[in-house]
Amino acid sequence: MKLLYRPLGVLLGVVGGLLAGAAFKQVWKRVGHDSDTPNATDRYRGWTEVLLAATIEGAIFGGVKALVDRAGAAGYQRVTGVWPGDDERGK
Repeated sequence: MKLLYRPLGVLLGVVGGLLAGAAFKQVWKRVGHDSDTPNATDRYRGWTEVLLAATIEGAIFGGVKALVDRAGAAGYQRVTGVWPGDDERGK
């Protein structure tokens, strides 16, 4: 049964990535006062701005990934009765 979760997990990962990207753009509009998010190679962006954007983006992506993964696993367990990941003993 756990093997059936893999395609669902991949799909949830894609959806989570799209949600996280949209959330980061909205947060950056407010924090950075600019709709264009900086890249590490943007010549005219300062170190502080680039590192702040990367830190915020990483935190949002990590949080959304954990939320989506956990909700997907819980939903899968409700439907199938099987937890798709490791049990509490790490097996």
